Amino acid sequence: MNPNDSSKWTALIVSTLSSFMTPFMSSSINIALPSMAQTFGIDAVTLSWIATSYLLAAAIALVPLGRLADIYGRKKIYLYGIILFTIASLFCGLAASTPMLIVFRVLQGLGNAMVFATGIAILISVFPPQDRGKVLGINVAVVYFGLSIGPVLGGFLTQTMTWRGIFLINIPLGLIIIFLVLTRLKGEWAEARGEKYDYLGALLYSLAILALMYGISLLPALSSLWWIFSGIAGFIFFVYWESRVAHPVFELKLFRNNRVFAFSNLAALINYSATFALTFLLSLYFQYIKGYSPTQTGLILIAQPVFMVLVSLLAGWLSDKKEPRLIATIGMILTTIGLFLFAFLQMDTPPYLIIVDLVLLGCGFGFFSSPNTNAIMGSIEKRYYGIASGSIGTMRLLGMLISMGIATTVFTLYLGRVQITPEYFPAFLSGTRVAFIIFGVLCFGGIFASFVRGRVHPNTPQ
Repeated sequence: MNPNDSSKWTALIVSTLSSFMTPFMSSSINIALPSMAQTFGIDAVTLSWIATSYLLAAAIALVPLGRLADIYGRKKIYLYGIILFTIASLFCGLAASTPMLIVFRVLQGLGNAMVFATGIAILISVFPPQDRGKVLGINVAVVYFGLSIGPVLGGFLTQTMTWRGIFLINIPLGLIIIFLVLTRLKGEWAEARGEKYDYLGALLYSLAILALMYGISLLPALSSLWWIFSGIAGFIFFVYWESRVAHPVFELKLFRNNRVFAFSNLAALINYSATFALTFLLSLYFQYIKGYSPTQTGLILIAQPVFMVLVSLLAGWLSDKKEPRLIATIGMILTTIGLFLFAFLQMDTPPYLIIVDLVLLGCGFGFFSSPNTNAIMGSIEKRYYGIASGSIGTMRLLGMLISMGIATTVFTLYLGRVQITPEYFPAFLSGTRVAFIIFGVLCFGGIFASFVRGRVHPNTPQ
């Protein structure tokens, strides 16, 4: 076998393995949250921070780390990220209090940022353009496999090993990836080597993201407005600074002069903002309202990601042949319909109707994700792969944070800081329906962002 072929397939293996770990964590965490609430005696709002702290840390670091990887080497940053993620997983599993768990979730998020800012960029660097959609389809399918197995395996681990098992299971997988990177992955991929790193730009970006996302998490409290406005002001100053430095931490011209890149990122942000809290809300619905066990809940929720896996493989292949915007827009339409249907959720809604809707959403996610990623990575030069990879991850994580922010705000308005007990079930259900209406409206707007992005394959038929 050609050495380049060996490195190519090793890159696919390590990228897809790490792409499995992070969605597995997010979906299995949602299943385990009620058990964590029991262990630490915490309310619904504090509970959401166990999920949110991880996302916030990753969102703050993704773009700065993507640029760092372009300069100093993507393999190096990827390796450090996997090591940090694995160690943090161990200490999350050993956490003795809520603050301790949240601190190590933050470190997990930083490790995830280092991995996600480089994983897709390494993958795209070693495979030729004509295979890009197919490889991304495989990668996205593994992401969705992580999402699909998360509720089932997470539910099983929660019942047999307590919630700590969902963290500890990451350790052997992390060690396998570290071994493969050290022994089989050849290359460093640093197309921007020698360029100066914009430390002030990285700091401004991180502080702006932190202020904005922390403000969203505090809604509807009045203090949230101060943080949100501070975040917006920080972004304005960040844009001003980036336009004046020779080697910015983020190339703003990618958004200004590249319509496909700009609208594909916007579509990704909207899609994740509208969909991430779905598993969180339905996990609580099944375990509190329906009284199902974590394993039963996982077996129902698996319907959505199973169809994501099947459809994303087809969608990735199609996006090499047809315009990605058309395939992704079909996915956004299906997702919008599925979200609006969940706005009719009742205490006595039959599980089979929920499964049908989850299948519809799974098809929507599958048609959207890999073509959208293909459009982003196919619209830029190689030297920006790290930045673009970080940008994709940032849209994903910002979207997840916004989604959890909306869910947290709705819970604060309808429930307040109380544990979810039978007397609060009607309020919980009302809040859940309102959240799904908001998510449906968001996704409806995403249809237009996806459709107007422009063409990636100029020579293919519309």
